[in-house]
Amino acid sequence: MLDYREICLNVCDLARRAGAYIAEQHKTFTYDRVEYKGAQNLVSYVDKQTEKMIVEHLKELTPEAGFITEEGTESQADEKQSLKWIIDPLDGTTNFVHGFSPYCVSIALQADGQLVLGVIYEVTRDELFYAWRGSYAYLNGIRIQVSKATKLENSLIAFGFSYELLSKESGFIDSLIELQNTTNGIRRVGSAAADLAYLACGRCDAFFHAKLSPWDVAAGALIAQQAGARVTDYSGGNNYLFGRQIIACTPAVYDEFRSKIR
Repeated sequence: MLDYREICLNVCDLARRAGAYIAEQHKTFTYDRVEYKGAQNLVSYVDKQTEKMIVEHLKELTPEAGFITEEGTESQADEKQSLKWIIDPLDGTTNFVHGFSPYCVSIALQADGQLVLGVIYEVTRDELFYAWRGSYAYLNGIRIQVSKATKLENSLIAFGFSYELLSKESGFIDSLIELQNTTNGIRRVGSAAADLAYLACGRCDAFFHAKLSPWDVAAGALIAQQAGARVTDYSGGNNYLFGRQIIACTPAVYDEFRSKIR
């Protein structure tokens, strides 16, 4: 039986070391070192080297585990492997490249199809968010909880989007306009990991995003849940990890919030 608390605290140390490497590289990073996976999908040697560092350590920690990684520095997990690490070495690469906050290291562990620990290190604020199955959620060692908002009209909404959604026909822009006009406002910070971590500690009250990958949300979803958030896909189901759409919010506003997401 794995001790998820012990593993999580080990991963916390790893995330801090990875974040320290990212912060050091940022001091001399220049835009000519950027690569493109798509017009707005940036990657750099920092992403790749950070991922290698994380994978190498986790292999020593759990030799039996497989990996689901953004940059593909490790072969993807076999379906037969019950343990899977889900890693985004630098969530918010575009922010990193432009010197814009936030950007994060995001590491999660899945066991038998269930998320069992999540660690997010927000580099620019030196903030470490973490939780494991059955635990509270923590920020730099202090317990955190979602906000106590009871009405959507009094809530701050975080969101993200895929560029393919930016069309008048999708209904996405209409949803943004309605939320902006009927709540405390909307915010896009450019890192889904940070969005979910901020939700977990009450800085925002609800979050939604579509067209995401598992490494974008795995750690944050677990941390948010352990902080008291309700996390689902757009239909209210549990396919938020691989279903490429997620809603997370403080429970009291969930029903009203989901009804407005198109």
